[in-house]
Amino acid sequence: MKKNNTINGPEKEKTKLVFERGNYILFFVGLAVILIGYLLMLGGGSEDPAVFNEKMFNFQRITLSPLLLIAGFVIEVLAIFYRPKKK
Repeated sequence: MKKNNTINGPEKEKTKLVFERGNYILFFVGLAVILIGYLLMLGGGSEDPAVFNEKMFNFQRITLSPLLLIAGFVIEVLAIFYRPKKK
């Protein structure tokens, strides 16, 4: 004889996800913002180490990219703590 491991009988319980749909949307938006921040930080170096390249210290790499990274991590934290209103 088979034993049923569920309390309510052999029917399967519906599994519920940990987060709601809005949490996952915020998570992927934050992930995209972080990815854009890292992509903006790429490059700017020089082929020859003896040659100085001004592009390494432009607004995009020094200011914009770190701000996007911080914003992306803040969005990730909000995605974890966000609780949608019950209808």
